[in-house]
Amino acid sequence: MRFALRFTLAVGLTALALPALAQETTIDTKRLPVKDGHFEFEGPFGTYDRAALQRGFQVYKEVCAACHGLNHIAFHNLDEEGGPGFTEAQAKAIAAGYKIPADPNDKGEITDDKGNRLTRPGILADKFPSPYPNEEAARANNSGSLPPDLSMIEKAREGGSDYVYSILTGFHMTPPKGFKVTEGKYYNPYFEGWNISMPPPLVANAVTYSDGTKATIEQEAHDVATFLAWASDPKMEERKRTGFGVLIFLVVLSGVLFAAYRKVWADMH
Repeated sequence: MRFALRFTLAVGLTALALPALAQETTIDTKRLPVKDGHFEFEGPFGTYDRAALQRGFQVYKEVCAACHGLNHIAFHNLDEEGGPGFTEAQAKAIAAGYKIPADPNDKGEITDDKGNRLTRPGILADKFPSPYPNEEAARANNSGSLPPDLSMIEKAREGGSDYVYSILTGFHMTPPKGFKVTEGKYYNPYFEGWNISMPPPLVANAVTYSDGTKATIEQEAHDVATFLAWASDPKMEERKRTGFGVLIFLVVLSGVLFAAYRKVWADMH
């Protein structure tokens, strides 16, 4: 009798536990579809918002640059046509604010008496420096993860600007019941697997915009995603203008050829 009672109780408890176990193991951690960032540069006639580019650069410089490089962009790109719209003087001042590893001195040394790396102020010809001297240092400062370079991030990720915008605004969502965030990771449903190594980089008023724009998380994310879109494709506006000109030329040429075709056949008849 006791055996039968124990057996019935065990079966009952197992039956109650199975649905909970099934629910926990069937959570789909595929990343959510990206949100539409409604970027001004999208579409065949879209152009970069210069104010957004400058605000986005400010977010990159004051927040993102602590961990992420911009290795394919030089300081002179900042004052070029199609860029953020900085003047040459502003670009020079921005460059001078960065410390660039210096060439060996007259003695062939690259460090000072204290072993510190010799540096010099940046110039327009320099590219944005990495925040870390090497990959090992980058991983050591980020719990083993390697922060990606951001100059081509929107070309390298499916979803581009919308993906970056979604990641940056997706940290403040509550994980679903049954999902466990891995120790040392952070929940973000727009990242594959939902566990991301990067801590939430943006908070409201993380920067104080010089143009007075309110610095919400969504605004900061939109602006820096716009800046990184430009960094990934600095010649986008030039390409679109060229493409439109070629299209107009082909339309006109087609009209001329069609008119010539009709005239030739009209003369033959």
